[in-house]
Amino acid sequence: MSTNAIAKRYAKALVQIGSETGTVDQFNVELSRFSTLLSESRELEAVFGNPAYGIESKKEILKELVTRTQTSGIVSNLLMLLLERGRITVLPLIAESYGAFADELSGVIRPTLTSGLPLDAAQVEEIRAALAQSTGKKVELKVEVDPALIGGVVTKIGGKVFDGSVRTQLARIQDILQKG
Repeated sequence: MSTNAIAKRYAKALVQIGSETGTVDQFNVELSRFSTLLSESRELEAVFGNPAYGIESKKEILKELVTRTQTSGIVSNLLMLLLERGRITVLPLIAESYGAFADELSGVIRPTLTSGLPLDAAQVEEIRAALAQSTGKKVELKVEVDPALIGGVVTKIGGKVFDGSVRTQLARIQDILQKG
């Protein structure tokens, strides 16, 4: 089974538990925090990825981290399970999948809006409101600036791209002119 499928399976199970207990958002924060902690620390990555360290010493380190980060019992149990099964390195994928499942459950989308020039707050809010109205979901917009676009905006929602950039429009005009 691929690591992505494994990550989705763990994430889906945790989302189900979180929805039953009303702790979906809390679990999301804890998973993200712990995943970031492991990925940003070379020492922790070396310890958990090295088979020379015994499972008991890894468990003690993980217990200490769980205590320091005040991680809930359910998430700490998941972390222990991942450690025991040699899958602690899959945690970033689990956290990412969990976030997607949690967003789906709560009706949130997280599109990326890329513009050629910086947008003011009113423009961003207008675009966010239009996306919320057209999708019927809560929109948490990530705004980026890419000077290569010249002007206009490109919006990515999941796997879909809505390209209204000047660069793309110029490319279409060039294509039409070349075809005659």
